[in-house]
Amino acid sequence: MTTPDDQSPTPPPPAPVAKDRVYRSPMGLAGGVLLLVIVCWLGFDALFKGEGRTPWLALAGMILVVPLVAAFTLRPAVFAGPDRLRVRNPFRVVTLPWGEVAALRSGFSNEVVAKSGTKYQLWAVPVSLRARKRAARRQERAAAEAARGPAGRIGAGGLGSGGPGLGGFGLRGADTGPTRAETDKVMDDLRDLLETRGQANTAQGEPTVRWAYEIMAPAVAGAVLLAILLAVG
Repeated sequence: MTTPDDQSPTPPPPAPVAKDRVYRSPMGLAGGVLLLVIVCWLGFDALFKGEGRTPWLALAGMILVVPLVAAFTLRPAVFAGPDRLRVRNPFRVVTLPWGEVAALRSGFSNEVVAKSGTKYQLWAVPVSLRARKRAARRQERAAAEAARGPAGRIGAGGLGSGGPGLGGFGLRGADTGPTRAETDKVMDDLRDLLETRGQANTAQGEPTVRWAYEIMAPAVAGAVLLAILLAVG
């Protein structure tokens, strides 16, 4: 019979592994699905109902177009984990430990800069200048309203004493909404991860780049087949 002193202590459960944050473009996904539906609909219609060389041309066109549409719309994604940033662009996958990331820049496009100086564009986080302008206008209106104080908000949500004012009739609709573009918020999240995890021991290593041959190979095959069919006449 064992005594409590003979029993070995139960090891603590392993710490849960943090999941990567995944960032993708909703508009890109929606546009990609729509384009694929149209391409497949037209392609299969020509493939099964066409005559002469039409089915072969349709097949070659689909082999060329479908991978390219998927590469530029469905494939791009950014995976941000506790130790590394993985950028999946149309034709390659770049893995950067946080210790190798020098900066995350936002201009006309969002990009990550490695300490070696190499820049990689974030296809999954496109810049919307229109969204930035809308957010900037909302931010300016919010700052102006805060500067005016309660008296300046009469007719913009209350009558100074908490009444419904004109805002109850929907006149504040133009002032509501985020004061920062969604893709800029994503970049802020990535910068926070870089700041907190950049010096971690587990976030060090060498960057890796892998080309997406699963996309490039069928696209090249479709292009070659299409060129042969057009050349033969």
